[in-house]
Amino acid sequence: MLDIGCRWGEMAIYLARHFDVSVHGITLSEEQLAVSEERAKAAGVSARVSFELVDYRDLASRDTKFDRIVSVGMFEHVGRPQFETFFRSCANLLSDEGVMLLQTIGHFGGPRTTDAFTAKYIFPGGYIPALSETLAASEKSRLIHTYNETLRLHYAKTLRAWYANCEANRDAIISLFDDRFYRMWTFYLAGTTAAFQYGGMGNY
Repeated sequence: MLDIGCRWGEMAIYLARHFDVSVHGITLSEEQLAVSEERAKAAGVSARVSFELVDYRDLASRDTKFDRIVSVGMFEHVGRPQFETFFRSCANLLSDEGVMLLQTIGHFGGPRTTDAFTAKYIFPGGYIPALSETLAASEKSRLIHTYNETLRLHYAKTLRAWYANCEANRDAIISLFDDRFYRMWTFYLAGTTAAFQYGGMGNY
């Protein structure tokens, strides 16, 4: 299994612990790579979990195939101009009977631009796709869409929990950064919670 944008290794480690799979996680973050490797070793799954600092496009240029691909929380950072390249790379990395799971935050009601606050302070260069443009890009590589689930209210609940955790750890967060960062981050969480709660955004 390939984990594209493996974050801090949690998905790969969970899969290796609970299922009979070997997982290869890829990232562009040296910090995430180091932490992921440490966590896999501590979890005792290093024999079945590996991590690599490599771009998915470069990995796709190798003669490497995977039975499964998972990508969680990374597609928002691909950028609209790279959508077709992303899915073409995934198609090239899948075995003939391969299956891919993609999770992404998405806009309802068609493509739109990222709001100025989020683009400047939270996710510079990020882009929240609409489901329509995601599927249109994937279809060009003949990745056959078989199932979609929208976890809108689930994610609103998650954001509320994050907000509560921030409030409970306000002093620690301010000591790590500053009061301006704390206010900016909680403002972002509150606004995003509203967007998920009342229908502007979903989690596909």
